[in-house]
Amino acid sequence: MGVLILNRNQIKQVIDMRQVIERVRGAYQLKSQGKTVIWPLVNYEFQDEHAAMDIRSGFIKGEQLHGLKMLNNFPENREKGLPPFNGVMMVYDSNTGIPIGILDASYITCMRTGAAGALGVDALARKDAASLMLLGAGKQAPFQIAATLLLRPAIRTVYITDPVNFGQAQAFAASIKEQLSADFGIDAAGVSFIAEESLAKAVSQSDAIITVTPSRKPLIRKEWLKPGTHLSCLGSDMETKQEIESAIFTGARVFADDIPQCIRVGEMEIPLQQGAFKKEDIAGEIGDLLSGSVTGRENDTQTTIFDATGLYILDLVAAKVAIAKAKETGIGIEVDM
Repeated sequence: MGVLILNRNQIKQVIDMRQVIERVRGAYQLKSQGKTVIWPLVNYEFQDEHAAMDIRSGFIKGEQLHGLKMLNNFPENREKGLPPFNGVMMVYDSNTGIPIGILDASYITCMRTGAAGALGVDALARKDAASLMLLGAGKQAPFQIAATLLLRPAIRTVYITDPVNFGQAQAFAASIKEQLSADFGIDAAGVSFIAEESLAKAVSQSDAIITVTPSRKPLIRKEWLKPGTHLSCLGSDMETKQEIESAIFTGARVFADDIPQCIRVGEMEIPLQQGAFKKEDIAGEIGDLLSGSVTGRENDTQTTIFDATGLYILDLVAAKVAIAKAKETGIGIEVDM
């Protein structure tokens, strides 16, 4: 049986954010129904290279797919003229154990992570939310914005912040409308994209916040939040990472993508250790919320948090879309293993 091999550009041709959002939603719901398995995360930091890698894996009983991916984030590659974010994923048929796809992992990861952050906003932000803040203007930023605007078209202002490189935030804000149109087919003519140097100002103006940085110190303080703010936290995916102040968890309604993994490496890791809140305070997993088995926001003044550490089951369902479309259109190389 042939194995389909797809590179980054080929995946970009055959995958669509709208489909990915719905497949990610479905994967979370399958997890809530006990139809998925998340295998332990493996990660490692290369100290001298200032880089990191992680291996994520899992099984979706509902789709009869399993597999793994290794992702490498080597930021200093930019200075060498090389892409900083690279990886490979493998997809297997769970009926036979035969591989069906070997794919570049970077683009699919960005797409499914964008879908995850946006689903958190859509499920937990106030219904009248009109302003979004993005903490981090790197590779993940356009995917977060694209997915959120698709789910929440009422958003009219997006604040772009970057605590390390404000110039990057400015350049991104100036170019994002064109990128949304070219890469996602989204007309954002009615949306204002504002690069804001002051985190406090951007936070205080925002109804929903998505964080996508590798920070190991809290960047967002509780006193800056206005009542009823939602936060989708996606940057904390290894031990000791933290983007928001621990005190924000106190009294908030908190959801995880996978509770054991979030306790170990998520945004809640340090707040739990510090006693800002307890494991028993976790309202549930996002799949429980999307399946309707638990309630989300309880009132318009409540702070809500979605701690998303990243699950390979999301990559699997996105890869399934890419593989099917690629076979339909004759894209990619099929080889015998």
